[in-house]
Amino acid sequence: MAHDTASLEETSVVKFKNQDFRFLRDRCLSRGQLFIDDTFPAEASSIGQKLLMGKRLPKLEWKRPQDLSFGPPYFILEGVSRFDIQQGRAGDCWFLAALGSLTQNPQCLQKILMNQSFSYQYAGIFHFRFWQCGQWVEVVIDDRLPVVGNNFCFVHPRRGNQEFWPCLMEKAYAKLLGSYSQLHYGYLPDALVDLTGGVVTRINLHSSPSDLLMVVKTAVQTGSMVACATPKWLTEESEVMENGLVSQHAYTVTGAEKIQYRRGWEEIIRLWNPWGNTEWRGRWGDGSQEWWEIHDSRKSQLYENKDDGEFWMSCRDFHENFSCLYICSQFPITMDPGVTPNESWRQMRFKNQVISGNTAGGDGRDVQYLFDVQEPMDGNNVIVAFTVMPQSLKTEEWPFPLQFQVFKVDSQFQKFQKRLPPAFFSQFRDAAQGIDYVTKRNFTKSFHLSPGTYVVVASAHGKEVEFLLRIFLKMPRKDRNPNSSFNLKALKGSLSENESPKSSFHRYMDQGLDIDASQLQSLLNQEYLIGPPGDTFSLDQCQSIMALMDLKVNGRLDREEFARLQNRLIRCQHVFQNIQRSQGVLRSSDLWEVIESTDFLSGVLLSKELLSRMTLRYSDSSGRLSFPSLVCFLIRLETMSKAFRNLSKDGKGIYLTEMEWMNLVMYS
Repeated sequence: MAHDTASLEETSVVKFKNQDFRFLRDRCLSRGQLFIDDTFPAEASSIGQKLLMGKRLPKLEWKRPQDLSFGPPYFILEGVSRFDIQQGRAGDCWFLAALGSLTQNPQCLQKILMNQSFSYQYAGIFHFRFWQCGQWVEVVIDDRLPVVGNNFCFVHPRRGNQEFWPCLMEKAYAKLLGSYSQLHYGYLPDALVDLTGGVVTRINLHSSPSDLLMVVKTAVQTGSMVACATPKWLTEESEVMENGLVSQHAYTVTGAEKIQYRRGWEEIIRLWNPWGNTEWRGRWGDGSQEWWEIHDSRKSQLYENKDDGEFWMSCRDFHENFSCLYICSQFPITMDPGVTPNESWRQMRFKNQVISGNTAGGDGRDVQYLFDVQEPMDGNNVIVAFTVMPQSLKTEEWPFPLQFQVFKVDSQFQKFQKRLPPAFFSQFRDAAQGIDYVTKRNFTKSFHLSPGTYVVVASAHGKEVEFLLRIFLKMPRKDRNPNSSFNLKALKGSLSENESPKSSFHRYMDQGLDIDASQLQSLLNQEYLIGPPGDTFSLDQCQSIMALMDLKVNGRLDREEFARLQNRLIRCQHVFQNIQRSQGVLRSSDLWEVIESTDFLSGVLLSKELLSRMTLRYSDSSGRLSFPSLVCFLIRLETMSKAFRNLSKDGKGIYLTEMEWMNLVMYS
């Protein structure tokens, strides 16, 4: 099942250490007591020896936020922001950089933070949710934080802002992993997966694609998590280098732009350092000469000279100083040259899997998972991702506790549907080769496999291991309406006979030409349809989509606006394919499931009354929704929800003049 996005409904959440937040809170309230968490005590064991020995923490105490004389504490004050996070003495930049990226998608972050405060029903107890091997796990903590005097040992509120959600969330993550010491040096992909349940694409910056800027910009705008890391320098510890960057350190990627500079264009990328006050000192950094020499109209929107850990740098310097880039989303991103971005993936997911120790040997006793590749495709078309439960790991265990190989199954063995016999492994056979990366808890490998049947064979190094396996299979792209033509009259030069409409479109956009509603209609009907041939995008529907996605309000979509729309279309395709009752048929009764399964609608709430009205508005007389109607509905729902949040000052209501109201509802 592609995009197997887990719901965060109460019934689907596992309670860590069997602690029920509501029960514990209500008991404390009824007794007039503040919660004390015996499962993660205010003792040295919760810090861990690695930090106690290495960081010299004398006279360590545990205090609640209101006991620290800095003013009244708040859980969240004026919304969440990456600037709320200030790294402490633990080397957990890998977690904080991932968290900083998640703050750019506050609706997703809110599902982890939930509605909590230091005033309403306060009992010294808080809870947070993390994704672990295919399920969301709720972790309960008390709010006693480790301090030396009145100085926080670990994440602390920034000066003048008593906002404690980052400190408490860090404590909950430390409890989940075993201690604060388990946060001291880790791997970015582990945190990215734990915060989203997504799959991570690792991009080697020394061999990255030429369109990296567009990839990063689109990923940030569409809510994917993007982070990066610097390599080691002279020592094993993180150190500030002469250029202001920190060695062996994780950063959040917060933006990317192409701006006019002198007589040409400059590609720049924006990063944020979890330390909060250490920034790049080179070209395009805060206060650099380059910002004084540009005349780009967007300068005031892009540039702020603040000591907040965020800075710009040129893409060239980014390539030279950073080792790799990580993009985490609900489906894989392939960076293969010539592969269209309109990719559809099917996911096979195996939860709660267990391998007993000492299974290596390839004699058929190992754990096996069969899958099929249907059609030949360019680039990597299979991604195998293992995620291990933290509780299956020893404190300092390395390497990764599992190993796996992928073999092609000969025709004589394809009759075995569930498990291959020992005879299969008695032959000499070559494992499929791919590109992989390994962290402490995640092992991901990408393959380019020809059509056929394959088997993933996994084994454990030593002890029993619990894990999740996800196999992502790229699905073939179905070209629709071959007689439909995209208007390319403005495109200079002739196109080759074999050139795809997708590459034609990008060549068209590369010249700076935008598309109108009629051109959008041709493109959508040629590239993005799902369902019966008659279910095409009408001009009226395309004009509606155009108005919803047209941020510049000029009646056209530029490359950036279409990239955002394209991301939505791909997600709509996956939702439609996963929920349809039969081929090409989606019932209006499935709308609730559709909304819950659409990741860009995370945090959007609908009443039953509004849902019934949407059913009348977007389904036909037989209660069927076409794919174009579904796209219009989901994009409109997202746009209107965001409009409310942007206009509302308190999250409860908005005040508009008549003209503001008319502008909002009439052009959308």
